[in-house]
Amino acid sequence: MGLGQRRPARKSAGVSGLQTAKRGKKAANGGGDQGAILTIDGLAHDGRGVGRLGDGKTVFVDGALPGERVEIAVHRTRQRFDEAHVREVVEASPERVTPPCAHYGTCGGCDLQHLSLDGQRRHKQAVLRELLARQGIAPDGEPELLAEAGEGYRRRARLGVKVDADGRVLLGFRARHSHRLVDLDDCPILVPALAALLAPLHRHLAELEAPRQVGHLELSSSDAGVTLVIRQLREHDGDTRRWCEFALARGLHLARWVGRESPTFEWLTPAPDLHAHLAVDERSLRLGFAPGDFLQANEAVNQRMVTEALAWLSPLAPGERVLDLFAGVGNFSLPLAALGAEVTAVEGSPAMVERLADNARRNALELTARQADLSRAEALGTLLDVPGLRQVLLDPPRDGAEAVCRALAERPVPRVLYVSCDPATLARDAAHLVRAGYVIQRWAVADMFAHTAHLESMLLLEHPDAGQRGEGASSDG
Repeated sequence: MGLGQRRPARKSAGVSGLQTAKRGKKAANGGGDQGAILTIDGLAHDGRGVGRLGDGKTVFVDGALPGERVEIAVHRTRQRFDEAHVREVVEASPERVTPPCAHYGTCGGCDLQHLSLDGQRRHKQAVLRELLARQGIAPDGEPELLAEAGEGYRRRARLGVKVDADGRVLLGFRARHSHRLVDLDDCPILVPALAALLAPLHRHLAELEAPRQVGHLELSSSDAGVTLVIRQLREHDGDTRRWCEFALARGLHLARWVGRESPTFEWLTPAPDLHAHLAVDERSLRLGFAPGDFLQANEAVNQRMVTEALAWLSPLAPGERVLDLFAGVGNFSLPLAALGAEVTAVEGSPAMVERLADNARRNALELTARQADLSRAEALGTLLDVPGLRQVLLDPPRDGAEAVCRALAERPVPRVLYVSCDPATLARDAAHLVRAGYVIQRWAVADMFAHTAHLESMLLLEHPDAGQRGEGASSDG
């Protein structure tokens, strides 16, 4: 998956269904519900306000908060519900705040900026609680909250490039519910090093001879500095020279993908040693990656998640066997190995397995990196039938790890830590484990993307009858 790209789309897993519903008809201007005054009863999982019209029909309202009375304009009608936006706030919620970004309301990137950060985070905790409840799962207490700053946190971004009908070059993110590009001159959620590049990039794109041949730009900031990757649809020697001069003047690492159908990757500046750092106790681990590798966008919250995961899985006896599935470049594998665990880290991509193994070598860590298709029962059976295996960590993409959880239900291990970027698939998968006798011991919400409805979550599950299996196997091993 490309740096800054969305995770692959998933199949429907029980979320509100709004994202997968058939597209309805756009409401005509002056329709019967235009200008209706609505009381907002709550928030949908995607952060939209929820209210009802006089005839009882549900309306999802962009930009509305619970307890508010708002005048709405319906922009899409469906058979069972309508979609609308706020025309005017008649009575505001005390949780309503002034959005920090001037592009709020047009840019589709951060749709919860009108809600206080505390309110956003309570909402995310409630979403996780509700989705688990739909599966009959009710953990004790409230989910822990892992959160950091609400601005200046995003260390990678993919920006679209488009030349409009007037010849003006646009650079930015897509508008909400649209393929239209919103031209940005600032973005408060980007780390300062990336935000400072927006204006210079605008000027530079306008000076190119063939800006229409630029599809998008990928920006990332790491310990090695700022990297700019250009999606170049067709070779243009003059513009290539201009990009190299731009990168040299600003000290950027520069690379590109060239070609439409089967693009090739090349560095235009010397290939850098791209890496980030993870703190484990008093040790700093070097996490190497390449353009195209998945790297969590929020460095501070990722560090919180890693630290929390290590605490939840402790105490780790020296040589304790841990299986890390969907291991990526080693975000959790390397810290576990640094604490003395005997880690088997599994990824689907052979190239990613090589990167993982290389990261272990660079950090002088003992770790087994393996390639496997984690959707295949045979491969999972082999991985789980390991003597002494007591702990499994999994961090799958948005479509979840249902096959893994079915296998763990049949072959229980004492402890499973599930890290998720989609609470709906997490709840679906956790239900397989809970029905098999696992008990949720700890749970948390990580606010990886402040001002958006996206949330990361963590569940620690233990199986009370699996300890004997693990202890017996360990003594045999």
